[in-house]
Amino acid sequence: MKTVERAHKPATLWHRVALHHNYADALNQIDELLSHWSRFIVHKSKQRLTKITQLLLRTRKAKRNNRSRIVTIPARRQKNEARREAKAQVAAQLENSIEHELLKRLRSGTYDNCHARVLESYTQLTSRPIKERSHLEIEYEKYSNEN
Repeated sequence: MKTVERAHKPATLWHRVALHHNYADALNQIDELLSHWSRFIVHKSKQRLTKITQLLLRTRKAKRNNRSRIVTIPARRQKNEARREAKAQVAAQLENSIEHELLKRLRSGTYDNCHARVLESYTQLTSRPIKERSHLEIEYEKYSNEN
């Protein structure tokens, strides 16, 4: 509210009044405080109060619902991540196939003459079964065994 007594101090010309928390009481309070103002100003003040009250109710209701937010991922970042994943899968398949090939050769005795000392340390490794690592590697192994 503007007060005439503060007209000589423009910085403090406007006076804030805390309205009641109850909506109906706040409307009555506006009527009392703005009794000497024009009907248009009173009406606009009530409209503003109604708008703010409805906004607060909507935000409280949205907090209560606690819905998950949909977050978009930039297309460029998504493409880069897909490329990285594809490259990592190819590298893992290659690594896995090389490891299996070397273990197969060790088991068959290809390296008996060259690496007799090293072969003893690998006996424990070759005696246990090869673990299947992921879905893609299993498909790759099946494909390589068929040929």
